Amino acid sequence: MADWEDRIKEANETYSRFVPEAEPERVFASMERKLGALGTYAFTAVGQMWNRPQLSRRDRSLMIISVLAAQSRDEELVGHTRIGLRHGLSREEIEEINLHIAAYAGFPAAMAANRYMDEAFCEVFKVDKITDRKPADHIGDEERLLRAADVRKTLTAGRANDNPEQDLAALTDQLGGLGDWAMKWAFGEIWSRPELSRRDRSLVVIAILTALGQEAELAFHVPGGLNHGLKAEEIEEMMTHMCLYVGFPRAVDGMRAARQAIEKATK
Repeated sequence: MADWEDRIKEANETYSRFVPEAEPERVFASMERKLGALGTYAFTAVGQMWNRPQLSRRDRSLMIISVLAAQSRDEELVGHTRIGLRHGLSREEIEEINLHIAAYAGFPAAMAANRYMDEAFCEVFKVDKITDRKPADHIGDEERLLRAADVRKTLTAGRANDNPEQDLAALTDQLGGLGDWAMKWAFGEIWSRPELSRRDRSLVVIAILTALGQEAELAFHVPGGLNHGLKAEEIEEMMTHMCLYVGFPRAVDGMRAARQAIEKATK
């Protein structure tokens, strides 16, 4: 059972990484002075949560940047992009999140997130503009289907149809033209890129779906996360952390959906 001094110590450790240019005690005093009780909890609850050992700091940044981008929390996204770099994420890895934002939360959210990420990148790297981005591979449908089949094989632990054309036909039968786009673009292009591991991509997508309250999709992507190397305890820790960033109701719904999916997947 942590007492007040223990909680403050943990929060100080977190904020020494969040705001390395300032002493944590001064940050705490400033937050309480400006925000009152909200400042107290923003320092202590947030600080303690980020110091929990069940997920790495890199994983937590990957998750929270995804959540903030999906929710268009612009000012917070700038700050957490800087924090993500301090926690070991590369600029390219953070940018890769936006491809999943485009697919799972929509292009308007991804375009806005890109602008605010750039604000942080330019500040950290002391440049006026980010100019060295690489375009995606220019590939046709045959290659897209081959890559999609590989992704779906790992997501489903081999249960997806080995024949890409038959797998595409099944998705199209279920979802019409949307199934075609899911197979060729979401799985065949975005999920198959090497810039993030599939474990990281599952973490990102589970975070986005939880932030958006998409429990039905979690039933598919939570088992996919397990197949990609996430542990059940790590997925539950994601839901615990997200109570501070999406609110308790959505975090509770996410935890329930995750536990149901994990139980079904591990029977």
